[in-house]
Amino acid sequence: MYPGPLPPRLNSILRKQVHDPHWGSYILLMSPPRNQKKPPPSGPGGPSGPSGPSGPEFDEDAGVDVDIKPTTPKRYKVLYHNDDYTTMEFVIETLLRFFHKTQAEATHIMLTVHTKGNAVAGVYTRDVAETKVENVMNHARESGMPLLVTSEPE
Repeated sequence: MYPGPLPPRLNSILRKQVHDPHWGSYILLMSPPRNQKKPPPSGPGGPSGPSGPSGPEFDEDAGVDVDIKPTTPKRYKVLYHNDDYTTMEFVIETLLRFFHKTQAEATHIMLTVHTKGNAVAGVYTRDVAETKVENVMNHARESGMPLLVTSEPE
């Protein structure tokens, strides 16, 4: 941590007000440069001489280290669950309509749901998975089917 107040130029570099249309305004705080070397001791007596102890000093024009680490968003599986009332044709129709599966893929997923109890229809980011679950469930309710579709982390 930098002792005392930051020089105005460094303060303006380390604190940026950012406006994002989705999140609104916020202040972005960045850490000061880490690899700054201390200047050689000045004056007689070295670092604890007349000029006093020297703490970490930063050049006002020095660049700021910003570690940008791209992260992959967490993925979610969309699962179809078996029940005794939803027709196989309806399951295939929803897979074709909402997941853009081929007839063969939709049939394979439907048979897996029928024999094993559940099957993965697709893997998406959280928002997309939740939207697909909501759309399929709404369509099933409108059609009078008790189909259960859920999403869970991969």
